Amino acid sequence: MCATSKEIWVVTEGREFATQMNMRMTMDSMVLSLRKLTAVLMVMVIGLCARPCLSSNSEGDALHAFRRSLSDPENVLQSWDPTLVNPCTWFHITCNQDNHVTRVDLGNSNLSGHLVPDLGKLEHLQYLELYKNRIEGSIPEEFGNLKSLISLDLYNNNLTGHVPRSLGKLKSLVFLRLNNNWLTGQIPRELASIPTLKVADVSNNNLCGTIPTTGPFEHFPLKNFENNPRLRGPELLGGAAYDSGC
Repeated sequence: MCATSKEIWVVTEGREFATQMNMRMTMDSMVLSLRKLTAVLMVMVIGLCARPCLSSNSEGDALHAFRRSLSDPENVLQSWDPTLVNPCTWFHITCNQDNHVTRVDLGNSNLSGHLVPDLGKLEHLQYLELYKNRIEGSIPEEFGNLKSLISLDLYNNNLTGHVPRSLGKLKSLVFLRLNNNWLTGQIPRELASIPTLKVADVSNNNLCGTIPTTGPFEHFPLKNFENNPRLRGPELLGGAAYDSGC
């Protein structure tokens, strides 16, 4: 039996409708799949970023706390914007590939103010260069938490108080330059237990007691200790007491 024109039209329209429905379902399925893929990718990115971003933000907070404690007449810290994702784009700051702060270079920058305990949170910091400024106050005990520190250069400032014993925990420290300040008290014997220490200069302060002669101190020249009126000279067996003159 031959199909009528009407039957052919119905069949044709039905096929076209089915094709359109299949295409619409396919498009809807693709959109849904893309949305799911986007959501998965976002979760992955957030997961990968979470630790370094959080860490860098905490480092930025620590550095911003330091900035708030300083007077900066030459605006060398103008780029230290705490609203940025991390401090790695700030001038005078260097970061590693994981966006952790490894250097603070602010030597000879005409800064005044004081050091803050927050700097002790920079656990990846290797170089803290703050020499030739007008920074005053004491060296925070929290600096002993800077376990990656290689160089601590605080010379030619107006620092007072004692040299923290906690610096003896810095087992990667190579350079310790605290000369030309107003530091008092003894040279901590804990510093003699730092195996990597190659340079220690505490000259031109007001330290007292005796000079250690063990560990790395065995090789340091006496000029690194000169102009401390109350410092009694090298520690000798049976000689002056450790706290002599303090």
